[in-house]
Amino acid sequence: MPSLQYFIPATAWLLKGDVKVLAKKVGYIQGAGDLIPEVLKQAGLQVDVLTEADILNPAKLATYDAVVTGVRVINTEKRIKNWQTALRSYVENGGTMVMQYNTTQDMALQDFGVYPMRISGKRVTEENAAVKILIPNHKLLNYPNKITTDDFNGWVQERGAYFPDQWDEKYETLFEMNDTGEESSKGSTLFAKYGKGNFIYTPLAFFRQLPAGNVGAARLFFNFISAGK
Repeated sequence: MPSLQYFIPATAWLLKGDVKVLAKKVGYIQGAGDLIPEVLKQAGLQVDVLTEADILNPAKLATYDAVVTGVRVINTEKRIKNWQTALRSYVENGGTMVMQYNTTQDMALQDFGVYPMRISGKRVTEENAAVKILIPNHKLLNYPNKITTDDFNGWVQERGAYFPDQWDEKYETLFEMNDTGEESSKGSTLFAKYGKGNFIYTPLAFFRQLPAGNVGAARLFFNFISAGK
């Protein structure tokens, strides 16, 4: 067999713009798999993939500025039902938890929020769908990055999927959006204070936007993980 060599173009994504992040240390709970931990590391953050022992150790968990769950974590990680009390305590004691999207199939638990919510099959598949900001002065939309509708320009493939369609009144809704001809949804990002901390449930497609180098999506996600700063 002869030796064959072939070459492909070398490419790299750069985030070019006014992007700030105040979180420095993030704990990551693996779900079905995504590239966000690598993106956060490239942004200069310390990112640790958490083991069960880490999650069940309150002193260890308290060292993180934010804990982020990977996509579909409650569908693929059946042990999360044993971790929920520890994660809620982390938030209650001042931590910030950012939970990415989950599906309605084969859920390890139903009460995954700090307050009740129900996820549905609602989604926004048009990546350029108009976005309405519902609480412009909300901290998550102003600190450390000022978020405007311009930050939703250039998204790829979709806005998000499996939006909640019911939630406790203690949650605040940040955005409203819909596909053409579809009913609008306010379930793309839910925020709640819980004790001293912050809980954010966001089925927006950050797992697609951040690896694609979308600056606006990065600015918004960095605001989320910096919520406790």
